Amino acid sequence: MVVIPCLNEAEHIEALIGKLAPSAARLGLKIVVADGGSTDGTQRIVEEIAAADPRIVLLPNPKRIQSAAVNLAVETFGNDFQSFIRIDAHADYPPDYCDLLIEDAEATGADSVVVSMMTRGFSVFQKATAIAQNSVLGNGGSPHRQGAKGHWTDHGHHALIRTAAFRAVGGYDESFTHNEDAELDFRLRSASYRIWMTDKTFMVYYPRASVPALFRQYLGYGRGRARNILKHRAMPKIRQMIPLMVAPMVAGASLALLSWVALVPACLWAAACLGYGAWMAVGQRNPYGPLVGFSAMVMHLAWSAGFWLQLLEIRKREMRVQ
Repeated sequence: MVVIPCLNEAEHIEALIGKLAPSAARLGLKIVVADGGSTDGTQRIVEEIAAADPRIVLLPNPKRIQSAAVNLAVETFGNDFQSFIRIDAHADYPPDYCDLLIEDAEATGADSVVVSMMTRGFSVFQKATAIAQNSVLGNGGSPHRQGAKGHWTDHGHHALIRTAAFRAVGGYDESFTHNEDAELDFRLRSASYRIWMTDKTFMVYYPRASVPALFRQYLGYGRGRARNILKHRAMPKIRQMIPLMVAPMVAGASLALLSWVALVPACLWAAACLGYGAWMAVGQRNPYGPLVGFSAMVMHLAWSAGFWLQLLEIRKREMRVQ
């Protein structure tokens, strides 16, 4: 089974289904589009495709969020399939994506197969953001962002998951609007299920096309990471701890009225990001270099702010309970 959570993806959904349909038919897979209440014509497009192909199903997702969409699809159709493949609507995939995932799952015996994610853009800002997200500056060296030789791992971009393993740990936690994949991976590993990072295939992601949209997205990522760490009492990794300091540094710069020294940490961070972009522009002759550093700053600040805001909200709730 292929599960596509979506919301207002009229621009992409037809081409995406068209890319996946041949391999789904060959492998005997159902394509379930779990729609969270689209208002841009997405549902009509899927209904028209489904009318011509019984393997395509439109499944209303009243809870709207992705975690609930996948849970609902597995609950509704999971008995008919040993595994399912999660597909992001705002992305692109190789034609043999499903074939290679299933082959690697069978070859390794993995309970979950995850993939690396390459980011690409169309507009100037999207392209700069994509370069930032593909770089160490933007992803901190995360294996599922960089790509690596196939190996056992603790987390990656979700692709194929065994239905039995997914159900055994309770599926996605629907209280998570972001980072639900990392949270599930923690529970899978805690239950001794194995996660394999494949090098046989990958997916292509298209970043947000504007500064506000990118900021909101990473604000949510930061909140999700904070909730994940608190839920499982897990220490953040070094690559996550460094960006955590960004929001406090920027907030601390407001103390410059008392002492110019308060500006130093934030200025050093900004210089490092913008300097990286300048190096790309000159050293790599990348025309998007100057914007790369700026996009990275937006992501760092939003992620850090989201993390600390989530901690503060939880602390406030705890104080009210007391």
